[in-house]
Amino acid sequence: MTSHQSPVTSPGLFVTGTDTGAGKTLIASALLRAFTLSGLRAIGMKPVATGCYVDAHNRANEDIAALIAASNVRAPIDLVNPYCFEPAIAPHLAAQQAGSSISLTRIRDCYLSLASLADRVVVEGAGGLLVPLSPREDWSDLVRLLDLSVVLVVGMRLGCLNHALLTAEVIRSHGLPFAGWVANRIDSAMPFFEDNLETLRRKLPAPLIGIMPFAPDDARARAAMNPGLLAVR
Repeated sequence: MTSHQSPVTSPGLFVTGTDTGAGKTLIASALLRAFTLSGLRAIGMKPVATGCYVDAHNRANEDIAALIAASNVRAPIDLVNPYCFEPAIAPHLAAQQAGSSISLTRIRDCYLSLASLADRVVVEGAGGLLVPLSPREDWSDLVRLLDLSVVLVVGMRLGCLNHALLTAEVIRSHGLPFAGWVANRIDSAMPFFEDNLETLRRKLPAPLIGIMPFAPDDARARAAMNPGLLAVR
């Protein structure tokens, strides 16, 4: 892991990605471990998870399990993950199939409970920043409600420039604090990796706060081995 200067000072961070599979859980786990190693109380939150089971241990969800493992604060699972749906589909569609709806107010209440227990709360989204949570609301609305700073995980592969710049434009246009971005090398064969990295350095209006190198082993093991993502204070 290559670390860079970080501007992060707020108690809450929201981890989003350029697209599905960019490595949000990997980076959220690394952030949590960095916070804990710096002596802070840190806890992860997955407000909405799909592809899981409400009665199973840790919801039988790898993302939730990884966030819990990387946290040094324990809290009831219903606070860590207020909404759990079995179908592995978009959150608003999963809620519809379950005859339910996702309340941002409920998520806010859970977040505030976690924030009362910890110095840092790392909130991981599902999909990208504009993925709907309801007919009228998406993740950006939740970020604004919780007053979180955004960390963008860029999955470094062909097409990432457009995805990253579009997401940055959404962050800007919605008036959200942009704490920084992480380059996660998910494609070892990506051509001109360094050139693409430099392009993003120049064009993204936030600092590069870490580079996660490609590794063929388990992603969550990489998060455990590479906690120094941020120079957290």
